[in-house]
Amino acid sequence: MTGDNGRMIRADLHLHSYHSGHAGHLTFLRARDCYSEPDAVYAAAKARGMDVVTITDHDSIDGCLEFLERHPDADDFFISEEIECRVLGVDLKVHIKAYDISERIHRDIQPLRRNVFEAVAYLRSEGVFYALNHPFFFFKGQLPLDDYLGLALRLFPAFEVRNGTMLAAHNELSEAIVGQWSASRPSPLTAIGGSDSHTLRGIGTTYTEASGSTRAEFLQSLRAGRARAGGRHGSTWREAREIYGVVGRYWTTLLGAGRQELSWPRRTLGLGFSALSMPFEFSPLVVAALHKRDEARRVTGYRRELEVRYPIGRSGSAGSAGFFLAPGAATEPPQ
Repeated sequence: MTGDNGRMIRADLHLHSYHSGHAGHLTFLRARDCYSEPDAVYAAAKARGMDVVTITDHDSIDGCLEFLERHPDADDFFISEEIECRVLGVDLKVHIKAYDISERIHRDIQPLRRNVFEAVAYLRSEGVFYALNHPFFFFKGQLPLDDYLGLALRLFPAFEVRNGTMLAAHNELSEAIVGQWSASRPSPLTAIGGSDSHTLRGIGTTYTEASGSTRAEFLQSLRAGRARAGGRHGSTWREAREIYGVVGRYWTTLLGAGRQELSWPRRTLGLGFSALSMPFEFSPLVVAALHKRDEARRVTGYRRELEVRYPIGRSGSAGSAGFFLAPGAATEPPQ
């Protein structure tokens, strides 16, 4: 899979910066989800061989805009966003990655996040290339597995089949499903990869390769399904390292380093809590181990459930026998 000139372009299509919002746990501390500066994200990606760069913060494009304000002539950078949406009638959220968008599109889609069907309809109407991230991260049996997969097939033209924080079993199942779906369609689905890194250390270790020699050609290849995911899978140690990295950066902000958005009372609260909880600072490793044990259990269960009904290969190649769902089997939206 190469372009006319044989060139392949590589990009990490799942990256976070300082603008990814605040952590969802211990909210009284006002700790951020990521402390990486946009310029540092770009520099790390380029240092690790990424030809084009984007930042996909949670429901924000501020990191992208900050970078472009400082580097308006960067022709190897484009604006993207990770959009959290809800599935109507089901206690289920999904993360949609929207690539090469504008400030207007970011602004217009925010009110639509409550309804994934409205959000997807809008992205389609604007001609945006978008993908479903980590397909089995939020799905925990809120609806039958076949219904969930049918819904995903109906809604998404692309899927993140390699996420640098998800287990190999999670990524391999996603790739197998997408590969078999693609084999039954006149045009292939796009399989992408990204590190999902919230620290600089993981940037570029998981990536997407697509044919072309420019940013525009890279994006065109993504739309046409001429892409492949590569790089590392996740693990307990990888998740724990990410958590420790973010916690460490939080501590440095409490001590006065980096951007200062916290008031002195808030910083004092954070320092006091950190001091009191110091004996339990091994807990991120325990949390990561529990997360990965649950992920492994669920993904193994999904694979077994599918194998009962449909033949399944270990890879997502077109030669794999059988299909999980025919293109016409996608379900209607839940009522």
